[in-house]
Amino acid sequence: MKRKTLFEGKYKRFVTEQGWEFVERVKCGGIVVIFALTEARKVLFVEQLRVPVGARVIEFPAGLASDKEGHENESLEEAARRELLEETGYDAERMAPVFSGPLAAASNVDIATFFKAENIRKKGAGGGDETEDILVHEVPLDQVDGWLLQKQSEGFLIDPKIYAGLYFFNKIFGPDFQA
Repeated sequence: MKRKTLFEGKYKRFVTEQGWEFVERVKCGGIVVIFALTEARKVLFVEQLRVPVGARVIEFPAGLASDKEGHENESLEEAARRELLEETGYDAERMAPVFSGPLAAASNVDIATFFKAENIRKKGAGGGDETEDILVHEVPLDQVDGWLLQKQSEGFLIDPKIYAGLYFFNKIFGPDFQA
């Protein structure tokens, strides 16, 4: 059975295949999520309003590859570097892939690749592109758990990818990791 489009919008399309209904992005070469730790051992998080859930959400910096004019053929690594700079103002000397997998396999086709940002340096203000309203949070690594609990008590939603990412921090940032 061939995939059939039921509805297509500007950014996503609703499709059916083999009795399943799900969403796919119109222009997307992949999704990137970035784990970034400053030299001062602060974890970079972003906060932004997510209209579908009606709340501000705390997330790792992330974004889409090949979704913008002039970036149609960018690699996932290039997209991760671009998204980190756009959202946080930090530039990474290197992006190292950590793992990849589906974000919501029963409802969309999105596959995310998670990257470790290496040797990051502040180069700009961050805040996202012209379509985004992003606040950057630099949270001391040893205070992340309490900070996330505080944000949740204030009504923020916490993206579950944060907890998966924190699991990997000790593996990717070395034995000095402290949570």
